[in-house]
Amino acid sequence: MEIKIYNTLPPEAKTVRETVFIDEQGFSYDYDEVDDVAVHFVMFENKLPVAACRVFQFESPKIFALGRLAVKKECRGKNYGSMMLDAAKEYVRSIGGEALILHSQLHAKDFYAKNGFKEYGEIECEEDCPHIWMKFQI
Repeated sequence: MEIKIYNTLPPEAKTVRETVFIDEQGFSYDYDEVDDVAVHFVMFENKLPVAACRVFQFESPKIFALGRLAVKKECRGKNYGSMMLDAAKEYVRSIGGEALILHSQLHAKDFYAKNGFKEYGEIECEEDCPHIWMKFQI
């Protein structure tokens, strides 16, 4: 297992995100201007991309957001999502960040809670999918 960090959106992250968010979950888009400023994480298993996420500065110099965490369906249940969160937390810690926030799909909030994230704010919809804000204090 290897996690690589990129300063630009690599094709391996695009592949994972398209497979999970567009093909599997039916979202109509997955890319935005945040991809141009985010740091991208890709997990490889046997040299194949199996998980991805992005981290970017949010609200203040000490607050960062994690987004687009995706693990390919055939790789779920192997703790890869938690490993990606740990890598993102460590990255934020290493650059002096104080918190990592995310906008979780409601069905995934228990996963994030098990990884130390706390809910805040109201439930909001993105493309008809309910989301809740969550925060991890570094």
